Amino acid sequence: MKYEGLERPIALDYRGLLDAIARKGTPKRVFHMELFQDTEIMYAIAERFSLAADRADPHYHDKTYIAVQRFCGFDYVRVSLDGMAVPMHKATVADTATALQRAGGRTYQDEHTGPITNWEEFERFEWPDPARAEATESLEWYSKHLPEDMCIVAGSIGHFCEFLTWLTGYETFCYALYDQRDLLEAITDKLLDIYRTSLERYLEFDRLKIVFASDDMGFKTGLLFSAEEMKHFVLEPHKMLAEATHAAGRPYLLHSCGNLAEIMDYLVTEVRIDGKHSFEDTIEDVRQLAVDGYGRDIALIGGIDVDFLCRSTVEEIRRRVRETLDVCMPGGGYCLGTGNSVANYIPLDNYLAMVDEGRLYGS
Repeated sequence: MKYEGLERPIALDYRGLLDAIARKGTPKRVFHMELFQDTEIMYAIAERFSLAADRADPHYHDKTYIAVQRFCGFDYVRVSLDGMAVPMHKATVADTATALQRAGGRTYQDEHTGPITNWEEFERFEWPDPARAEATESLEWYSKHLPEDMCIVAGSIGHFCEFLTWLTGYETFCYALYDQRDLLEAITDKLLDIYRTSLERYLEFDRLKIVFASDDMGFKTGLLFSAEEMKHFVLEPHKMLAEATHAAGRPYLLHSCGNLAEIMDYLVTEVRIDGKHSFEDTIEDVRQLAVDGYGRDIALIGGIDVDFLCRSTVEEIRRRVRETLDVCMPGGGYCLGTGNSVANYIPLDNYLAMVDEGRLYGS
């Protein structure tokens, strides 16, 4: 399959990306953003278009990642602090993706119980430490080797709702709201302390221009728990991170899955997020939001529904991309991307058709 757009050279410009997010007028070209590409997708693109670095290179993954991002026309790389993994209770099952299966299977969070269900488990839990000297090794490498026309986006920050419900188990969390509220308060305080320190480490790097928090708060028809509890345990901590991010002159974007209708006004006016990511057609259509929704106040990131990408023809995907850009591009405040992330079960040619059509748009 030919990709006329991807074959054309593109001038990357992270400053233009920042202007698009800040809604400073209709951009000269389409800017792309994703929460992430599954590594299976990234390496498949690298293999198909001969972008992979030398496998003997100790920075094979990093250099390949930069090459794929540039090829796709992305003006940034997403980098996280090192050694910040949090142990959870998970189940692993075989990956059913047909073309790009994950060798180690696919993991799912245990919804019944997590590693912290009482004070004893809280006290002995091994929390990650962002103050470690080694935590910024990846940031240091990318700051030194990233081309000047690209910037760094902070990843893996702000998982308040996710980690509260994962560390305790969603079922246990719901009981703890009444039976062990002090334990939930302690977990929240600990998470906030970790993310405050993490943010300080991120903001030490001049080439880091965007903070992209990720915190799923809902499901198809509503929030994971009440709006008032969400404001207390989740949105207030996000507000603190957003304030610190803004004080450093960077935008604060939020990825959050689910139906957030009850709290969107609060996210926009109180937390003051600069952009929202994660859109599912069965919940809300990004095109409608751009016309008469919160897209008039903040940037909209992505919105090409993942289920649509999986099930549609290339021609249907290209048409959907053009229609979305026609509605969302004027005035700025939109970046093209999937509705969630570039999952390994999205057919590669379908994903590339989306990216390619974005490259062709307006040219």
